[in-house]
Amino acid sequence: MDYLRGIAIVLVVYRHVLLGIQDSGIKTPTALETANMIFFSFRMPLFFILSGIFISGSLKKRTVKQFVTDKFELLLYPYFIWAFIQVTLQILLGQFTNSARTIHDYIYILYQPASLDQFWYLPALFNATIVYVLIKTKLKATWWMQVIIGVGLYYLSPHLQFSSMLADWMEFYIFFALGDIISVLFFKPATQRFLKSPYTILALIPVFAITQYLYLSHVQRFDPLMRGHIVFILIALIGCLSMTVLAFRIEQWNILKFLRVLGFHSLYIYVMHVMVAAMSRAVLTRFFGIHNPEVLLCFGIFFGVTIPVMIYNLFIHDNIFWFLFSFRKNKKKSKPQQGTASVLAS
Repeated sequence: MDYLRGIAIVLVVYRHVLLGIQDSGIKTPTALETANMIFFSFRMPLFFILSGIFISGSLKKRTVKQFVTDKFELLLYPYFIWAFIQVTLQILLGQFTNSARTIHDYIYILYQPASLDQFWYLPALFNATIVYVLIKTKLKATWWMQVIIGVGLYYLSPHLQFSSMLADWMEFYIFFALGDIISVLFFKPATQRFLKSPYTILALIPVFAITQYLYLSHVQRFDPLMRGHIVFILIALIGCLSMTVLAFRIEQWNILKFLRVLGFHSLYIYVMHVMVAAMSRAVLTRFFGIHNPEVLLCFGIFFGVTIPVMIYNLFIHDNIFWFLFSFRKNKKKSKPQQGTASVLAS
């Protein structure tokens, strides 16, 4: 699972680094934008599915009240802290960034997180999680009821874009629900053998390629985000399955072990990578005169995933700045909390 989270967080960083380069006025090759669109088709649905997989196991360990409290601390609390930090830095260092932030952007933290770069995901995951848990525990909704609710919310979400605090969790609720539904089968030996089989990935390659071709060739006909189109759900699920099988193969090949480290620290990378990437791009362009998009992309991704891990372990975990991720100092641990997609298992 850490391999899979590692893949997902690298793809998230890729997107925001690329957008930062483009917003700075540097022309990027079409291939980089095409790759970004491909990753977009499954990247965030994958995070919600991963979170949903652990929800039932997490509910067995605590009461609903304890669960809600834990989710607030692990998701919503860091959102408020780090969104405030990022907006403040973007205002103070506006001449070195692509943003044009003003004090009015602080209001977006409460109702329009989609306007705050990467931060929409944390409140969306929190809201989707809490709503799902309440429906599951209080209304005793069956799996097929959750699917119907998820599809309904998915179709409704495009009409509520005036407040992404509402629209975002509704759009991805279906993926969270599907994660919980498949969790019953996911850890069974037969399923694990299927996912680990080299024949599975060989069979998925042409399916993934065909669906991505259809996605790329038709995406311009719709909203570029394809909000409210059922075909996007199908494309996303195939992409998520393909990445899951790929993660199993990487683990069995015993390669790219750094992905496990990145996956374990995915929360900390998520909240800090935009600030780190913007700073590295400003230094490279202004002081070293580097404007090659491929070079900036590689450096941006490298610094965007490594520096947050270093900052967390050196200055935040069990240190003076503990409050940046937790409002309860007494929660001592021998290792850092797991990343965003895995906190539901803790």
